[in-house]
Amino acid sequence: MNPSKALNLLPPSIWIERFADSVPAGGSVLDLACGAGRHGRVFLERGHKVAFLDIDTQALGDIATQPRAEIIATDLETGGNWPLGARRFDAVIVINYLWRPILRDIVAAVAPGGVLMYETFAVGNEAFGRPRNPDHLLRSGELLESMRGHLKVLAYEQCLQDRPSRRVMQHIVAMRET
Repeated sequence: MNPSKALNLLPPSIWIERFADSVPAGGSVLDLACGAGRHGRVFLERGHKVAFLDIDTQALGDIATQPRAEIIATDLETGGNWPLGARRFDAVIVINYLWRPILRDIVAAVAPGGVLMYETFAVGNEAFGRPRNPDHLLRSGELLESMRGHLKVLAYEQCLQDRPSRRVMQHIVAMRET
């Protein structure tokens, strides 16, 4: 049985499903601000080693003994040092999360040949629901601009989505060249 369905999690992002094959086979994955880990679980099922990082990791108890799962409980918004040090991952996944002070650290965590898959809310979303705070909404083109000079953009879009709810999003998949 699919563990995500057993836990009643939302299905994975269409964007993540679309680009999952861009993650090197057997590579390491960081699911940052993972919540219940719905995206990291996809990669566990595909045979990847996955580090699940969030301030609250209680929803990950069912995979705590999974040998390819590493669970890291930490608050990314304390202003302290990046908790992963110099670790690099073949894929870094960030969904529905924005904390600008660590954006450079997130980009730096992508290993050579690895990919960053980032999807979060953008300005305009305040008309449809949360988040409404501009501190948690990407400005037009901000995600794209943050990759310039660091990662090669494979795909990018800013769009109005209707599923699973009406919202304004930015999506990017970017690769660190080897």
